[in-house]
Formats: sequence, C-alpha cells, structure tokens
Amino acid sequence: MADATTSVNPAEAAHFGQLAAEWWDPEGSSAMLHRLNPPRLGYLRARIDAHWRGDAASFTPLSGRRALDVGCGAGLVSEPLARLGAAVTAIDAAAENIAVAEAHATQSGLDIAYRCGGIEAVSGETFDLITCFEVIEHVVDPAAFVHGLAGALAAGGLLVLSTPNRTTLSRLAMIAVGEGAGLIPRGTHDWHKFLTPDDLTALVEDAGLRVVDTAGLSFSPNRGFTVGEDRRLDYFISAAHA
Repeated sequence: MADATTSVNPAEAAHFGQLAAEWWDPEGSSAMLHRLNPPRLGYLRARIDAHWRGDAASFTPLSGRRALDVGCGAGLVSEPLARLGAAVTAIDAAAENIAVAEAHATQSGLDIAYRCGGIEAVSGETFDLITCFEVIEHVVDPAAFVHGLAGALAAGGLLVLSTPNRTTLSRLAMIAVGEGAGLIPRGTHDWHKFLTPDDLTALVEDAGLRVVDTAGLSFSPNRGFTVGEDRRLDYFISAAHA
C-alpha cells in the first residue's frame, strides 16, 4: 500500500523503473512515447507562446523562467524544456529513471535538476511552467496530486497536463491492442484510473485553477499522433490561476 503522505504509488514506480534502461531507445519499450512526443511538444510550445504572448520564432521562449516536469521519466520533455531556455527541475518516482535522466542530460550538455519523488519533492517551491504528461492516472490520489501541482504553480504561471480519456476507444487501443500486442509494456495502464476531461477539469477547478485550453491527442495509422478536437483517446488540459 502507498504511504498516505505521498502521491507516489510504489508499484507504479517499480513498473516504470524497470523500463529505465530503454527509455531513450526509440525502438525500445518506450517507443510509443517517442512517437507521441513531437505532437505533445508542439502543443506545449503553442501554449507557451499563447500564455506569455511570445515570439513563435524564438528559440528560447522560456528564458528567465522556472519549469517543473512532473513524472519526467528519463527526460523526454525535461530536455526540450531546457533547450527552450528554462531553468528546469524534473521529478520522478523511480530512482532508476532519475539515474538515466541525469546521465543523458550530462551527455547532452544540459543542466537539469533531477530529483526522485512525487510532487512533495518540491514542496514550498513555485514554477512558472509545470508539465505533467501521462502521470495523473498513476498517482495515489488524483485530487490531492492536482492540489499539489496548483500549489507549485507561480502567480501568472501555466500548468499543462495530458492523460488518457476513460473511453471504450482508450481501453481497446491502449490496453487490449497496445499492451496485448506488446506495443506498450504490459501492466502500464489501469483503465479504471483513467480520468475523463470532465473529471480532470473538476479537479483542476477545485484546486483553484481555471482551464484555459483543451485539446485531443489522437492516432491514425496514416498520420500517427496528432493534436486536434478528438479527445477520445488522450487529451491535454492547460490551466492557470483563477
């Protein structure tokens, strides 16, 4: 059983820790993350530019800002955030992931502050940008977790989350087909823990934030992962202080 004082589920942390060595291999167990990373980074950049009214042509729109990547894995989002100019702190529940992330960042010449733990690991700190991609469905208490995210968001900051929707399509695509065919490591998802957009919106609003944008992340054999209106498989919610 998980400790009630932490957002971390030890079983989930152990599962993802076992995948650490292959996290940066685009053909390994995290291949699906590599495929969805470009569109989600595209969505993130669009929200950054919209929120701070930045120059879309700038290479470093996050210069001078602090960013927090929650559930960072081995750094697939943390490293792009650093390249966009942010001072990045990144946290993950699996120590194995943090070790791989630190080694890869060093090889890449990036200065990222990696820490092992849940949202509690940054208690008392605030960040201009918080990213939390495909994480909330793995935590002990989603409501408490979102409150923790809100508490870590600086005034004027932006929170961007993504998570699978709880639909028939997500059960079929992500569990029956994805995990069943070995495209996603077996045991990665529990469909009953998926949140609908209405569920997550309510949690975000209960934490004192307001939703400023939503978008879907869908998949087709011809186009791969794309961002659009279809939220049946996976979706984004961006939020700011109310």
